[in-house]
Amino acid sequence: MSQPTSPPPVPTPAAIAGKVYLIGAGPGAADLITVRGARLLGQAEVVLHDALVTPEMLELCPQAVKIPVGKRSGQRSTAQQMINQLLIECAQQYRLVVRLKGGDPMLFGRADEELRALDSHQIAYEIVPGITAALAAASSAQRPLTKRGVARSVSLFTSSTAPDEPSEFIMPNGDTLVQYMGGREAAATAQRLLSLGYARSTPVVVVENCSRTNERILDLELGNLELGLAQCSGPVLVMIGEALAIRAAGTDNSDN
Repeated sequence: MSQPTSPPPVPTPAAIAGKVYLIGAGPGAADLITVRGARLLGQAEVVLHDALVTPEMLELCPQAVKIPVGKRSGQRSTAQQMINQLLIECAQQYRLVVRLKGGDPMLFGRADEELRALDSHQIAYEIVPGITAALAAASSAQRPLTKRGVARSVSLFTSSTAPDEPSEFIMPNGDTLVQYMGGREAAATAQRLLSLGYARSTPVVVVENCSRTNERILDLELGNLELGLAQCSGPVLVMIGEALAIRAAGTDNSDN
């Protein structure tokens, strides 16, 4: 006669083998997220989202617990260490965790800190790319970042630093420069470029609230960039270089 078997132990929250998905939300518009990203949002049990993620984007995950962990320059925000700890705790309580980041997770998204934290607890993760703001802004402004015979390279940069990082900044090289999280920092960038010999007439395109309903595009020059930025209150991306010049009517723009 066989002996009765004991019932299997009920798993504790710490025993749940959750998986974390770092998903790029894209520049803002809900229909610019990837199909994979939208599908995973629809399956997520909990979503930790950035401040720039729109309410329309969060409508893609009505079933999920939503935790705002936004970091905005110059504003009170969630410390990165706390975000890391929340990710670990959520992975121990839920099976499908989404960390939803504006743009692409691997570009100015503090992905390295979060991946290190997950690695330290042997938590599985996957990264789902998103449309980064530079590409979305160039599309909105209808200005290619590269142009045959004019611009063969693009530098994406930010001059924002963490509190414990040195403030010294080295201007990147590139035919086209794209400054993320521009704002006040872009005015300083303009002064540096002018001191390096850039012409005051160098074309500049500023895109505010990229891809959103209140998007605004400003055509400026390096010499008046600071005045243009004074008109902006939302998040901006600043693109600098000759490839961004306004096209003359009838110009052949093939192969740009």
